[in-house]
Amino acid sequence: MTIAPPPDPIAAVTHPDPYPYYRDLVARAPMRRDEVLGLWVAASADAVTAALASPLGRVRPAVEPVPAALAGSPAADIFGRLVRMTDGPGQVAMKQAVSVTLSSGLAARAFEPAERWARRLAAEIDARSSLARLDEFAFALSAHVLGHLLGVPDEELPSAARWVAGYTAGVAPGADAARVAQAQAAAGRLIEMVGALSADRGPRAPASLHVVLQREASRAGCPDAAVVVANAIGFMTQAYEATAGLVGNTLLALAARPELRAQVEGAPARLREMIREVLRHDPPVHNTRRFIAADGTIAGQRVAEGDTVLVVLAAANHDPAANPHPERFDVARVDRRTFTFGDAIHACPGEQLAIAIAEAGVAELLVRGVPLGALREAARYRPSGATRVPLFGGAG
Repeated sequence: MTIAPPPDPIAAVTHPDPYPYYRDLVARAPMRRDEVLGLWVAASADAVTAALASPLGRVRPAVEPVPAALAGSPAADIFGRLVRMTDGPGQVAMKQAVSVTLSSGLAARAFEPAERWARRLAAEIDARSSLARLDEFAFALSAHVLGHLLGVPDEELPSAARWVAGYTAGVAPGADAARVAQAQAAAGRLIEMVGALSADRGPRAPASLHVVLQREASRAGCPDAAVVVANAIGFMTQAYEATAGLVGNTLLALAARPELRAQVEGAPARLREMIREVLRHDPPVHNTRRFIAADGTIAGQRVAEGDTVLVVLAAANHDPAANPHPERFDVARVDRRTFTFGDAIHACPGEQLAIAIAEAGVAELLVRGVPLGALREAARYRPSGATRVPLFGGAG
């Protein structure tokens, strides 16, 4: 049966197969104005790179640095201090601290704790008992692993995962009043939990991502404890949906390609390279936005102060100028270019950590015999205008 293409790049995020549409967008309109959506759309590798690197763009509108629904709440205290959601000199220094933390030796060794938590959670949740439990596992995994790496006590991690879920649901665009209230309450609990880690740290405290972030923030000239706490929380909240999507999209790639499952089972190290191709071919994050702060030019187009650019990262992944024959799922692809984690000064430094967590999760599910054959028919995508997260057990 022929599936109609999505009507626009926002609807494409949850379309069953948006990639022919994205490739057509790259070929026909690499940077164009969409009058129906009321924004610019950057689709090609060059246009996406230009939009992310341009000093004209901001990560939030100047008139609303924090969503109005969150104003005056603990959720705003987190959101407004995240380096991913701020611009300016302070952002640059703190971004450096975050980048160093996420590329530290502790983060580089994340696979072992991720493997332990994948094994423990798969058993506790019984991820193979139902597709709904599989969804629960995919969402819970990153919060538990990152909470553990931050130094959160094991007994507090289930609560941390619930609060991360509540926060992310409530700060999403279009969240209703009930979810916003839930996010505000969850944010307060997260601030208390991570703030307590600072109080417990002495000179002999064991290494953790929180300790490394505190040290690197101080070195960068950002000693503000509230900023450190917010960005430590951000490690969990910003990974929550994207890592679940990466786990789910990797499972779907395996379900569609039985020969790859045989290769992965015969050589487990191959799974990591497969996940890298999933990040290019069927990524969990499809787009981000830039808000134009002054008149100027981006990718050859005149933009005006107040304009918005939808930066379609998933389309750039399918630009043949960046990745020849982008329609092919090629685990051995040479010189792969992936825009999923951004580019230029706003590139996300958590790519290797996300891959390690997803690899541990998928490997554990394969060992436990997740029913890959049932996943393709069951898959529906969580409603979102930016993040592609398959759900196998029903709507979320």
